[in-house]
Amino acid sequence: MDSPSYKLPPLLAGIKSPDDVKALSPEQLPALAAEVREVLINSLATTGGHLAPNLGVVELCIALHRVFSTPRDKILFDVSHQCYVHKLFTGRAPAIGTIRQFGGISGFCKRSESEHDAFGAGHAGTALSAGVGIAAARDLAGDDYNVISVVGDGAFTCGTTLEGLNSISTSTRKFILILNDNEWSIDKNVGALSRYFSSLQETDTYTWLRDRAKNFIERLAGREIKEQASKLLTAARGMITPLSFFRQLGLTYYGPIDGHDIDRLERVLRIASRRDEHIILHIITQKGRGYEPATLNPTKFHGVGQYNVENGKTPRAATITYSETFGRCLTELAADDPAITAITAAMPSGTKLDIFREKFPRRFYDVGIAEEHASIFACGQATQGFKPYLAIYSTFMQRCVDMIQHDAALQNLPVRFCMDRAGLSPDDGPTHHGLYDISMMRCIPNLIMMQPRDEAELCHMLATMNTINHCPSAIRYPRGAGEGVELPAEPEPLPIGKAEVLAPEGSVALVALGNMNSVAAQVRELLAGQGVECAHINARFIKPLDEGCLMDYARRCRLMVTLEDHCIAGGFGSAVQELLGSALCFTPVLRIGWGDSFVEHGSLGQLRAKHGLTPEAIVQKITTTLNALS
Repeated sequence: MDSPSYKLPPLLAGIKSPDDVKALSPEQLPALAAEVREVLINSLATTGGHLAPNLGVVELCIALHRVFSTPRDKILFDVSHQCYVHKLFTGRAPAIGTIRQFGGISGFCKRSESEHDAFGAGHAGTALSAGVGIAAARDLAGDDYNVISVVGDGAFTCGTTLEGLNSISTSTRKFILILNDNEWSIDKNVGALSRYFSSLQETDTYTWLRDRAKNFIERLAGREIKEQASKLLTAARGMITPLSFFRQLGLTYYGPIDGHDIDRLERVLRIASRRDEHIILHIITQKGRGYEPATLNPTKFHGVGQYNVENGKTPRAATITYSETFGRCLTELAADDPAITAITAAMPSGTKLDIFREKFPRRFYDVGIAEEHASIFACGQATQGFKPYLAIYSTFMQRCVDMIQHDAALQNLPVRFCMDRAGLSPDDGPTHHGLYDISMMRCIPNLIMMQPRDEAELCHMLATMNTINHCPSAIRYPRGAGEGVELPAEPEPLPIGKAEVLAPEGSVALVALGNMNSVAAQVRELLAGQGVECAHINARFIKPLDEGCLMDYARRCRLMVTLEDHCIAGGFGSAVQELLGSALCFTPVLRIGWGDSFVEHGSLGQLRAKHGLTPEAIVQKITTTLNALS
């Protein structure tokens, strides 16, 4: 469907496939780039999305689709949040107004959506390894298509990217890696590799001269002399430039190149497409190019909600978010406890640790897109008596499970793992939903795990974590606005493993975890209207469970209902069911949560309605179960 707010401009309206991009004259390309930016700026103002990254790769995507031919040639985008331009050129321009909307196209590459999406993604560090794997498969099949992985400089701090980089020359015959250098991932890139890429200098003239010189020497004096000359040239180059790093990995380097110069990008990409070697093309782009609010604030416009096109302003939330509550509360705790440190992996603004950084810059650490390193880094600090709080989105904390088990829990190191965006992350879809952390982590010994029902309880739980010095602890909290309650002036630690009884009496016990307590309250009210009285328990702790409370209500009630913003399989409800089963208590447990399938993108209300997690749908499930028990 067309976007409801505008018609596609003329050049873009005529592009039904990459062949139409190829058919344009070079003189038309600047106008096409301008139209793409116009469409992105206007459409995303309504839908929200990753504006700044896509504005930065407009010319690159034009050049890629003029030189290469998808789906035969394979173009992979790391994270793939910068694939909107690619989608515009591969038959999805009329649907751009539906991006990230329920039933619309995804905000990331998705193989089931288009044959032009060579590899689905949503996390950093996938494009290089997947591209090398595709290239290796191509070589085995005796084929000759091109494989191109577009990787941002921020992803070069990601362990999988470096592992893939190490294996290119030994795994494939030819491969093209495009380093999209804009000095940003979500926030400004940090670390030695970021400084390294900033230091790279123009060397394509040197490359041309090198090849001419080597060929001349070979004709004049033979291959053996040529090889000796090549070694001398490489050694000399290493003395004057840091590019020997790529040479040692078996990659031929081109660049840096202006990533907004379509003509030059085309020329270099055509050269790369014809060469039987491993190439890294280093391009320099500007994140947010063409829209001043995005260039001035690329962090805000990396992933943005609705905004005013004229000035870039976004609606201010009426209620403080869980992330902001976390940032504020941790900063206040740190004012009284110099042992507290804060660590994140390239997301200080998203986790609101930028609040902490402003007040305590020496105790704040952003290690880049390196979640595994961040976890062990935190463990190292914990061995020296510090209290590290590691804040990472739940969907990215999945990468840290080995470290949580092997490095933190096994050694009883008191690292505080703080999982933002736990539960549904609506518009971003299955790559970003935090629906699996409980299942992955609750089996780990020596771990305390909790979830607050509102932002005030989040503060109390952070204070609780600060008292836990004998083992690791984890807290999960949702994306977006809190319940609107007042924050405590002085948060108090909670008793470990103790639930909170909000309504004591009833034939049905509603045991709710975290933000599902508000849903449980609505369910209780609806059932009361049907003459069914319900007890309501705020679980607070996932591990350890409040066994005494749960067993008491299991023996008193006809039905126990668990509610969680998490997958049902292996989740909180499973833990409750296991507890009752081990005690030979046969009270039925009805588990409410997300089913055994990946959840698509859409609004919170739309997804809960489709998957049966609205109060009305839950009441229907409870009523049906009670009738079956009669």
